[in-house]
Amino acid sequence: MRPWTRVAAGLFAIGYGANQFSPLMVAYREQGHFSALTVAAFFGVYAAGLAPGLLIGGPASDRRGRRLLLPALVVSVPASAVLALGAVPGVSEPALYVGRFLFGVVTGIAMAVGTTWVKELSQAPFDPSADPGAGARRAALALSAGFGVGPLVAGVLAQWGPLPLELPYFVHIALTVPIVLALLRVPETRPPRASTRPLRADLRIALPPRFRRVVAPMAPWVFGAPALSFAVQPAALGPRIAGVGLIYATLLTTLTLGTGVAIQSPARRMDRRSPVLTARVGLAAITAGVLLAALAAGVGSPVVAAGAAVVLGAAYGLCLVAGLLEVQRMAEPEHLAGLTAVYYVLTYVGFVIPVVLAALTGLAGYPALLLGVAALAVVSLVTVARTGRVPVA
Repeated sequence: MRPWTRVAAGLFAIGYGANQFSPLMVAYREQGHFSALTVAAFFGVYAAGLAPGLLIGGPASDRRGRRLLLPALVVSVPASAVLALGAVPGVSEPALYVGRFLFGVVTGIAMAVGTTWVKELSQAPFDPSADPGAGARRAALALSAGFGVGPLVAGVLAQWGPLPLELPYFVHIALTVPIVLALLRVPETRPPRASTRPLRADLRIALPPRFRRVVAPMAPWVFGAPALSFAVQPAALGPRIAGVGLIYATLLTTLTLGTGVAIQSPARRMDRRSPVLTARVGLAAITAGVLLAALAAGVGSPVVAAGAAVVLGAAYGLCLVAGLLEVQRMAEPEHLAGLTAVYYVLTYVGFVIPVVLAALTGLAGYPALLLGVAALAVVSLVTVARTGRVPVA
């Protein structure tokens, strides 16, 4: 295995573990008797752990090296074990909150550090034949593949396997351990450097103007799109998927993230034509996908919801690649991990959307709420289309 493939495997394992929870939300709602708002909060507390993991992990790895990925992967093992306790009466709710928060922290560290490590290993002297955008593409594909395979396996095991709310987490543990061992042989690309400045000084990352104009308005939709697809749509369909909710949520997750993986190579080619074209198409797809989701919720159609999942998955892949390529073009080498971390923090703001919509269902139904979300997506599209014409400095 080439060095970058070992790190990509680590990103796959992190993505797998972070998203295996998604289809199980239906099982926790039906078997654990948690309310829709509580289950959405389980989903959202993950984002609360991501922010410190990303914002500290990125600058810390710029100073201490990329091997910071290793302890993050190691901690994901007990994080999965804690989530497995979510099936134990009496401790299930605290265990799910703690496990999801822990996964947020380790995923934040791994994404900021691992994405940068893959990028640095995809250039000379480690891989001189790779094209300039290979690092972003490889990291995005590894993460997206993990995000897609994890919920597929977890949903199938939870539907038909023994120990439905424990076995999926044990599979993740078995997957992660050999990957940790493989990472021990990967060369460090940024050796630790001495510094008299405190770490908090490195946490102050100057955001380039283009980051604020193009990347920031687009970033929340990166994970907002899949969250709308497989966290909001099953709740919006409600009784129409009674009895098959778990496997249907697994189907939506697989459709969304499978499309997100498939679209990333075309997204890279699109970016070569125009750096802002990929972002514009991705945001247009967000708008179309949310409108389809609103229609599905209004007529109660699982078929239309599946179509919305495909469109939202394409939007996810396009926006993810567009943001990573923008960041890698504008960041100085010594701040690449830090700026990547800020980008990922903004992307995970999208995971708050299901919590907000669940809290607002007492005021309006899902069709009306989703139309409001579509209007916000249009605002982001117009902003990026107008401000993205300025070339990268």
